[in-house]
Amino acid sequence: MTKFPIQPFINGEYRSATKERRISLVNPANDEVFTEVESAGPAEVNVAIDAAHNAWEQSWRDISPGKRTEILFAIARGIRTRIEELAATEMTNIGKPISDARDEIGLGARIFEYYAGAVTKFGGETIPVWRGGFDFTLRQPMGVVAAIVPWNFPFPIASWKVAPALAAGNAVVLKPASLSPLTALLLGEIAAEAGLPPGVLQVLPGSGSKVGDAIVTHPLIRKVSFTGSTEIGSRIMELASRGIKRVSLELGGKSPNIVFADADLEKAAAQSPGSVFANTGQDCCARTRIFVEKKIFNEFVERFTSATRELVVDDPRKDSTQLGPMVSQGQRASVEEYIQSARTSGRKVSYGGERIFDRGAYLQPAIICEPELHDKVWREEIFGPVACIRPFENEEQLIHEVNDSPYGLSGSVWTKDLSRALRICRKVESGVLSVNCNNSVHVEAPFGGFKMSGIGRDLGMHALEGYTELKNIYIAD
Repeated sequence: MTKFPIQPFINGEYRSATKERRISLVNPANDEVFTEVESAGPAEVNVAIDAAHNAWEQSWRDISPGKRTEILFAIARGIRTRIEELAATEMTNIGKPISDARDEIGLGARIFEYYAGAVTKFGGETIPVWRGGFDFTLRQPMGVVAAIVPWNFPFPIASWKVAPALAAGNAVVLKPASLSPLTALLLGEIAAEAGLPPGVLQVLPGSGSKVGDAIVTHPLIRKVSFTGSTEIGSRIMELASRGIKRVSLELGGKSPNIVFADADLEKAAAQSPGSVFANTGQDCCARTRIFVEKKIFNEFVERFTSATRELVVDDPRKDSTQLGPMVSQGQRASVEEYIQSARTSGRKVSYGGERIFDRGAYLQPAIICEPELHDKVWREEIFGPVACIRPFENEEQLIHEVNDSPYGLSGSVWTKDLSRALRICRKVESGVLSVNCNNSVHVEAPFGGFKMSGIGRDLGMHALEGYTELKNIYIAD
């Protein structure tokens, strides 16, 4: 039987928390409780943050850039050494198909490698000023920063917050989602084994309302980086404002997938299901609003549906599985309510939306054709395997409908006309756009949203800016 970490990771080791507070973890593939994790409480939060601040002051902020680079590379090696253990843990914890889990753990390693190399390539500048003398800037670490991550991509998102924060010289308190704490706890262990000083990375499992709020409001936390729902992001922003803390928020999405008549229809229809249904639709970048030029609408729907039927929904332990269960029975029930609301409103659910196994939180991908602009399924983030497809007649109508959303995270444009692609990309209010593909995330490039999809950017060199304070120094001649 696999042994899972079940205690908070504080000061370089697993430490027992109050025994009465436990989180039962359910394998969504079979509905069975497979372990219980001890939740941190206010006492553990205070101990962890105080220790992180001491570790930052006494060692980490003054460690040479070269040494920081060595440690981050060592963390990446540690991740790669344990990739099968981490992937199996993620699969059991949240139902992630094993092939996807392996890819995501590998992505985490690449993120640490990228920021290991970035440590010595990010700094200040010299500025000529009219007074003469010498003016220059420094990029300095903030201190202790909080990273609060979601359950849909637990390991890669933890990595893309922890790695740049450490690279910039900060200590980190990592708060995983209560549903998915295990790989975050293992990351703490791997970092300690790689030589990260005790206290520089603390991992505190627990509920957002108790542990998360206590972390965000702690006076020694200088910055909060959060990925999750817009609702919780709004609360974090409010709590952080009381201490004038820096925040970066990557929140919800209702992204468009725009298909013009001149697109490679075969490619667009074959790849577009993956942009909605990958990770069982539990993805803030999911292109759930599909806009198809009217003259090819019926053909696209037919091809899209055919490609969706080919997706393999099965046991996440199988290498052939493309879609596993949803993260929980509760999440599945929430998605089913959206599908039922579409049926009640008289919309056509042209495919799917049914339960397909007796056990587990599995749900067949659903396709809803021609919803109205005011429908819940069209306007709200469902966070499940539901695609909505509408026709459009011209660019003016298209841009109006695409931007008629409180969200602006990601999206795709399919066309062979480069001028049109650039024109549409400039007008669409989204932080990340792809042309003739569905790729949203690149380790080397900034990631984040417009409007209610968030503030700030993860990934790329831009992330380092968000984990440093900019100081200007002038020396008179």
